[in-house]
Amino acid sequence: MTQGTRNYAIVTAAYWGFTLTDGALRMLVLLHFFKLGYSPFVLSFLFLLYEAAGIAANVIGGWLATRFGITRMLTVGLFTQIIGFLLLSALSPSWAAALSVAWVVVAQGICGVAKDLTKTASKSAIKVAEKEARAENAEGRLFRWVAWFTGSKNAMKGLGFFLGGLLLELLGFRMALWAMAGMLALVLLAVALSLPPMLGKSKASSSARELFGKSRGVNLLAAARIFLFGARDVWFVVGVPVFLYASGWSFTMVGAFMALWTIFYGLIQAAAPALIRRSADGLSAEVPAARLWSALLALVPALIIAALWGASALRPDLILVVGLAVFGAAFAVNSALHSYLILAYAGSEKAAEDVGFYYAANAAGRFTGTQLSGLLYQWGGIAACLAGSALMLCCCFAATLALPTAREDARSPHP
Repeated sequence: MTQGTRNYAIVTAAYWGFTLTDGALRMLVLLHFFKLGYSPFVLSFLFLLYEAAGIAANVIGGWLATRFGITRMLTVGLFTQIIGFLLLSALSPSWAAALSVAWVVVAQGICGVAKDLTKTASKSAIKVAEKEARAENAEGRLFRWVAWFTGSKNAMKGLGFFLGGLLLELLGFRMALWAMAGMLALVLLAVALSLPPMLGKSKASSSARELFGKSRGVNLLAAARIFLFGARDVWFVVGVPVFLYASGWSFTMVGAFMALWTIFYGLIQAAAPALIRRSADGLSAEVPAARLWSALLALVPALIIAALWGASALRPDLILVVGLAVFGAAFAVNSALHSYLILAYAGSEKAAEDVGFYYAANAAGRFTGTQLSGLLYQWGGIAACLAGSALMLCCCFAATLALPTAREDARSPHP
């Protein structure tokens, strides 16, 4: 096994452990506070700082990973998540509702920083590891590595949804958080002992203009990413679980479905390279594929709305489940393509900064989608959430139409 392959395997395993607890955290918070009677809007508000903190964490995290090394930032992300868990476990049932909400929002914000520091460091490590593997005469396999990393991560997140419901049932809210903090402490120790401390270290940008002045390819892909993930979370974060529960599903059924959907979505992501024709330059076939899959995805929410309105004799929850499965498959391919393209567009010397900027856009999309999920569901139900998703996906498709297909154009300064 080459050194690059070894580092890739270690980073992937560490991110699996992190993502398992991160998925469990989302389900813990959602189910615990929904059971306490919080409205859909308040539920979305609980995750607001979690998503907002990720915007700054990605940009700064990319710069820090370049300046101090990926390993250090990965350990910082894991440690920050542990702090967030312990802070959230200190929540007392005797506190007033306003104080409880504020406490959870702050703790979730810390976990949001942790998530995006860890994600940026982990995905940047893939670029570095793949470069090392090629230098050691190993096969260049960036697309496959990215697809497997992202897909397996989402499968672990799905398992985390199930784990969160299970731990809440078996251990309760506080003990579940302590158990997850202990698990992450073991992962943190393993990372610190096994990865090179200076992995990915390079000369970082020296000015804000340089840090934010990304290439044309990175900027356009970041814009597409905002709308892509906003379109998912605008109905998935609050709308889907609340709609299914209101349709008569139990908490266990909702949690199990969310877990299975995320695992399915992750498996499709991991298989994406087999569905996409590859090109020698890494862009001329992949960019048109991103455009095609974006167009197909934009049709899905609109078709689900039509089915909900036109098939009144059928159960609306089953229509949504089938529609969400189709959406998940198309979304997974889109996400895998985008995750590959950002590393194809990124410069090798400052890959962490480019990846951090891109995932800041990802966090901005999640932030927007999360807030709209609660607002639109409270205003117009699941149909309003789906309409918002369709509109965002049209904007995503428009951005992909401008993506460059040549590396010279992709890395030219933003016009």
